[in-house]
Amino acid sequence: MDQRCQDWMSALPAELWDIPLTDLAIPGSHDAMSYCLDINSPLVRSESDSLRLLDGLFYCFTRPLIFKWATTQDKTIEEQLSMGIRFFDLRIAHKQNDRSSDLYFTHVIYTHLTVLETLMSVASWLKSHPKEIIILACSHFEGIDDKLHEAFIYSLKKLFGSKLCPRKEAVLTLRSLWASGYQVVLSYDSQAAARHPELWPNIPYWWANQNTAQEVISYLDWKKGLGRPDGFFISGLNLTADRTYITKNYKQSLRTLTFSNWECLKRWVEEQVPGSDPKSLNIIAGDFVGPIPLCPLVIALNQKLIRKNNI
Repeated sequence: MDQRCQDWMSALPAELWDIPLTDLAIPGSHDAMSYCLDINSPLVRSESDSLRLLDGLFYCFTRPLIFKWATTQDKTIEEQLSMGIRFFDLRIAHKQNDRSSDLYFTHVIYTHLTVLETLMSVASWLKSHPKEIIILACSHFEGIDDKLHEAFIYSLKKLFGSKLCPRKEAVLTLRSLWASGYQVVLSYDSQAAARHPELWPNIPYWWANQNTAQEVISYLDWKKGLGRPDGFFISGLNLTADRTYITKNYKQSLRTLTFSNWECLKRWVEEQVPGSDPKSLNIIAGDFVGPIPLCPLVIALNQKLIRKNNI
């Protein structure tokens, strides 16, 4: 682990402390909690009837296949934080027929860890790193009704307390966040968010839905040409394998696919520039952010802001 990335925000040159966070280059983790998927859990509610039928008939074959293609990370959330990840893609659900109010993370199947025990670890990490700012993007919310939303949001407020940055804070800079004691920008992709000023709306995620680096890059360049959104946005480096691809390449895994395409993606990332220009990038998220050196690569892009602005 590169120790310089552990507190990289506080280590940025003072010249960047007044740059909006939406103009900084920030490393992110796609499907951040998939490192602890439970291979024996039920399929999530949204999966197709055809997959459920196959899974019921050929469980011993489908489960290892699902597991190796649904797993996008291999480091714990504390390890990802210490590596420099500051954006987390968190997909949350309530298990079918579960009488408890426990929530889990999902990616085709559910995780071992519950949402609240995981976020308690995040809150604890933040106490030890008081100048690091994180962005949590909670989404999907399968099987969660309004009552469960409210209970979950109450738990989030209780857990993070005064560290939650309210959405009324229009321009977020490191200096302003440090002065206010805010450390968490919490995006909540549900109508329930409108009732709570501590929650931010959904953050746009540029997802190519392709299985080669060239196709991902082509898509991201096309999106750049249309101009950046206002506020935070994510450029996803993550590759996607559909069922046809998986059937033809069943001996592979998402890990081998990611590694084989990394050098091409790496070269593209090195060429990117953060900032406020229409073609600039903000959050750059990827898979297997532990073994692949995404964090130092993305963090280093912020040096271009100094040269660009002649700060």
